[in-house]
Amino acid sequence: MAYIMNENFLEQLLSQISVSGYEEPVQDVVENHMKDCADEIRRDEMSNLICVVNPEAEKRIMLSAHADEIGLMISNITENGRLQVIDRGGIILATYLGQQVQIRTANGIVYGVVEACRELTKKSDLKTSDFLIDIGAVDREDALRYVSLGDPIVLDTHIRRMANGRMTARALDDRIGVFIIMEAVRKAKERGCKAGIYAASTVGEETTKSGAYWTSTRIQPDLAVVVDVTYTSDYEGVNAADTGTVTLGKGPVLCNSPIVVKKLNEQMKACAEKAGIEVQIEAASRLSYTDGDKIHFSNQGVPMVLVSIPLRYMHTPAEVADLKDVQGCIDLIAEFLLAQSAEKN
Repeated sequence: MAYIMNENFLEQLLSQISVSGYEEPVQDVVENHMKDCADEIRRDEMSNLICVVNPEAEKRIMLSAHADEIGLMISNITENGRLQVIDRGGIILATYLGQQVQIRTANGIVYGVVEACRELTKKSDLKTSDFLIDIGAVDREDALRYVSLGDPIVLDTHIRRMANGRMTARALDDRIGVFIIMEAVRKAKERGCKAGIYAASTVGEETTKSGAYWTSTRIQPDLAVVVDVTYTSDYEGVNAADTGTVTLGKGPVLCNSPIVVKKLNEQMKACAEKAGIEVQIEAASRLSYTDGDKIHFSNQGVPMVLVSIPLRYMHTPAEVADLKDVQGCIDLIAEFLLAQSAEKN
C-alpha cells in the first residue's frame, strides 16, 4: 500500500497547547498515534517521548524534533484580577497586544485578552512585564477560581489551509517536525528498514534544550537527524545574504554548518536524488540554534545532519508552511533511514 501523509495526525498535534515545560498534551497525541507502529515507546521524567523501531539492531539512528512551543506562563495575579506573565521562549512581544489567548488550566481551557491601548503599542521598550491579561475576573480571589500560578498561555489562533497546498497555524515550529519524524519512521518501517530508529519528540528546545541532551545521552546513537524549521528568504525582513536563498515550496533544506557532518549531508543529497526530491541549501556560521546543538556535544560526540522545513513568519501567531515541503522531508528522511540500514556500523 502506498504511503499517504496523515494530515489528521498533523492537525491533532497543532491543536494542542505545548508551551515549553508543558509538552504533555502533544506527547499524548504522539504516543497514541505511534503505538501501532513503534516496537517500544519510552517516556522519561521530563516527558521526552522516544518511539523505537528495531530496538535489537546494532546501529542506532536518532531522529529529533521538539514538541514545545513559545508562549507565556502566569507569574502573578494582581488585586484587580489581571494576570501577569513571563515568557517561555523567544516570543515577539508586539504580536501579543490586543490578542485573544488560551490558558491551559487543571480544569480546562480559560480564555482571555492581552490588554492593549494606543500608548502601549507605541512603547519602544515593551517588556513581558508590561502585559496584563484580562480573563473577566473581578479580583484576585475570583481569578484564582479559574487559573493558577504557572498555567501556560498561548495566542488563540486557528489552523487554516491556504492556496497552493500551504497552511498557516501557530507553532508549526516545531510540531510539524515531530509530525515529519514520526511519519518518516512509519514509512521507513513499511519499506523494511532494519536499522534501529529512535524518534525523539523532545521537550524544552525553546528554553533549555534539555530534552535533546537527555534523549541523546540515553539513546547513545551512532548518528542523529535533527528536524526543525528554518527561515525562508521569500518575504520582507529576511536577507538571503545571511543564510542563503530558501523558498517556500522548493523542498527540504540542508545546512552547511560547522556542526553538521559533511559526509551525512552528501548522503542526504544522494538520497534526495534517488527519490527525486528537490533540496535547498542554507548556511550557518556557528551553531544551528536547534536541538542539534546539544545532541552534537552529547556522549563522546554525535555525528549530526540537519533537515529543515522552510517556514515564513517564524515565532508569529501565523506561521506558514507548504505541505509539499513537509512531504519532501518525510520522503527524504525515510529514504535516508533505508540507506543507513543497508550500511554496516
